[in-house]
Amino acid sequence: MIDNDTAPGGPGRDEPSPSYEPAPSRDVGGTPSSLRGLLKRLPLRQVIVFGVAGIGLYFVWPQLVDLFSQLPQLRGILWLWFVLMGVLEAASFACAWGLMRLTLNEPSWFLIATAQLTSNAVSRLIPGGAASGGTASYQMFTARGAAPERVVSGLTATTLLSAGVLFSLPALALPAILFGGATVAHTLLHALVYGMSVFTLILAAGAVALFSDEPLRAVGTVVQRARNRLFKRRKPLDDLPDRLIDERDLIKTMLGRRWWEALPYAAGNWLLDYTALLAALAATGAHPRASLVLIAYVVAALLGMVPITPGGLGFVEIGLVATLGLAGVGAAEATLATLAYRLVSFWMPIPAGGVAYVLYRRRFGAKAPPPATDPPAAS
Repeated sequence: MIDNDTAPGGPGRDEPSPSYEPAPSRDVGGTPSSLRGLLKRLPLRQVIVFGVAGIGLYFVWPQLVDLFSQLPQLRGILWLWFVLMGVLEAASFACAWGLMRLTLNEPSWFLIATAQLTSNAVSRLIPGGAASGGTASYQMFTARGAAPERVVSGLTATTLLSAGVLFSLPALALPAILFGGATVAHTLLHALVYGMSVFTLILAAGAVALFSDEPLRAVGTVVQRARNRLFKRRKPLDDLPDRLIDERDLIKTMLGRRWWEALPYAAGNWLLDYTALLAALAATGAHPRASLVLIAYVVAALLGMVPITPGGLGFVEIGLVATLGLAGVGAAEATLATLAYRLVSFWMPIPAGGVAYVLYRRRFGAKAPPPATDPPAAS
């Protein structure tokens, strides 16, 4: 694709001397043959993805414009809160790097960090970009000599472990919802104590799931029954517990004896990001229960995984404002906290990904591949 600023005759260029150019040939239907060829070369999957993204943005655009119109209000938040949120997000990313370093058995923190930041930026710029982001990191690792099979298995194990922690958070929040729970009070102390409690429960539950089949099989059975009752017209699942066991075994194989290091990384990745949301709420003066905010956070994280818009743009913001409202946060505070949180957690890592890729290219030279837009073929 040629950018207008660099194309002949584009902005900043002298106008070329007049010359005769023949009109493009047309087929019987009247479509220029060059355009027709371009449409044929465009992958159908990308056409569908961008089409769905356009439709999704069309429906959320009015609410998104109204939400972003409140951006000037962020100037009322003390800048130290943004520093705190930035530190929390940086620590969250560092946990993600630590987890990938274990599953990929890659000693270089530089390679892990630049590949993860690059793939993260790609996934947030392209609709349905999770696959494209995964492909970018896959190519960056394999270009440095990593075995393709190890990269695929390691990235899969990272995703499975991270998703397992995320899906466990609502269950761990239920006791606090039923029997009280800390509020985001004058300081973050009570909320941080709650977060540490959840962190400890994640470690305990993760250790049980890694070394005992029965709890994991029981969870799979409950989820399978619920799914089959909700979607009666679809083919019923009958192997979900066995699939969970197989995926757990993959994680154990990739981690070996270092599983006890991986669990804190996986838990820290989500809980530090969640704490950044608590900081955004505290910055606006909101005092909701931390357990209810955790539920709202999980809902927003799941919306971010829906491959409709890049990084769930629009759906996450609107969904987070709505769920924070259900958690007892006022509309003005929920809007302001969502904007502050997404500014630090979603928008700021995108230019960081561009810087990371430039650093990767400078260190490793021409062998560094460009971020890809298609996933590698399955082995």
